[in-house]
Amino acid sequence: MSDERPSPEGPATFHEVFAQREYRAIFAASALSWVGDYIAKAAVTLLVYQETRSVALSAAAFAISYLPWLVGGPLLSTLAERHRYRQVMVACDLIRMALMVVIAIPNMPVNVILVLLFAATLANPPSQAAKSALMPLVLTGDKLVLGLSLNASTGQAAQVVGYLIGASVAAFNPALALLINAATFAVSAALTRFGVADRPPAMTAAHRSHLLRETGQGFRLVFGTPVLRAIAVLVFSAMLFSIVPEGLAAAWASEHGAGGMDTGVAQAVIMAANPVGFILGGLVVGRAFGPDRRLALMRPLAVLAPAVLVPALFDPPPAVVALLAGACGFAVAGMLPMANGLFVRALPSGFRARAFGVMASGVQVIQGVAVLVTGLLAERFPIPAVVGWWSAAGVLLMALVALRWPSRSSVDAAVTAAERAGGAGVAPAEDVTREQTGGAPDRGEGGADERPPAQDGPGGPVAGRPGEPGRPRHAVR
Repeated sequence: MSDERPSPEGPATFHEVFAQREYRAIFAASALSWVGDYIAKAAVTLLVYQETRSVALSAAAFAISYLPWLVGGPLLSTLAERHRYRQVMVACDLIRMALMVVIAIPNMPVNVILVLLFAATLANPPSQAAKSALMPLVLTGDKLVLGLSLNASTGQAAQVVGYLIGASVAAFNPALALLINAATFAVSAALTRFGVADRPPAMTAAHRSHLLRETGQGFRLVFGTPVLRAIAVLVFSAMLFSIVPEGLAAAWASEHGAGGMDTGVAQAVIMAANPVGFILGGLVVGRAFGPDRRLALMRPLAVLAPAVLVPALFDPPPAVVALLAGACGFAVAGMLPMANGLFVRALPSGFRARAFGVMASGVQVIQGVAVLVTGLLAERFPIPAVVGWWSAAGVLLMALVALRWPSRSSVDAAVTAAERAGGAGVAPAEDVTREQTGGAPDRGEGGADERPPAQDGPGGPVAGRPGEPGRPRHAVR
């Protein structure tokens, strides 16, 4: 396989990555704003529950950050290519900063809070797409791979820290938590403005087609190619259940006892458990097993992830709920890196930005739907029963997905077709899809992609959790 060729640069080091001034600015801005983001998510979820005592509205506040991906995520991600990346990132930070300040105003009606949250999250897709496209311009070769890995790990750590701080601060002053988030947006904008070079847009007016057509090409490629479609279904299915304990954590801790903990601490422990498990799973599975073994483990881990949440049926205390959520995160993290690697290898290089928009939108929407549906169910049934039976259904779903996984020969054929199409770089999406689905191949200008495959790395469209290429998962931003 082409991705098995060694990088001509040799292994990158942390020193080499952080020696890049622009990467330091992007890394610091992202880490700071991610922490603030999860502080706000925990605060808003608790604030809405305190105001309404409604599990459904509390879940809606948690899930609303996923809604913009449903109404325009891929379109807004494609739009980011038409403007300067730095300009897009700074503008989105400033818009979200201002909206968070407004949400923090005392006695704000809940319906207004939800509308403002939705407006703030409209800035997510273009900001994340711009940052994703900027990374290969700042880092090259194996340094890019290491930089993307650092971003993914930092995002998970930021989620843990943000949830812990957010739940604790929100317990006595939710508005303060929201103002902290606004401050992180302000600092992020400043770091980006003064630490990142101003580059021209990636797409000039001469190369533009209709925005909807460009967006549609990404959808046709992902869902029209059997191997890419199988990976998308696997990832989307995993997201249906792994997010549920976090989305229901505030109500779970309040209504079913804190098991000797403070209610805020119980909420924070449940919300932070999944990302902690995700970090551990990525490290353990990635280090303990080689590529072939990880590939063999991918489908069993996919089934195991919802299975470990089924014991929620027995209404365990928050500490046990956290252990179950952590085990789920561990299994998902063991599965996703291999799925991401397969996706990147089967994806023509000229379509990665659009594929990012499609996959990130799908992940965000699926998680939002899962939290909303389980929140509505929890209005009528006990939360432990909802989570347990929802997860049991997830076991059946993941077993079906695993049984229908494409053969190794199909995966290899898709990778070969992607390499052939990738050489042209701007080949029409219709031709790429036709070739990978077994139609007449395009023998025009294409050729093998000779760029070092290390640049594809682990930051592809399905990597990790919310936001960047490596975190399409939670986030107000």
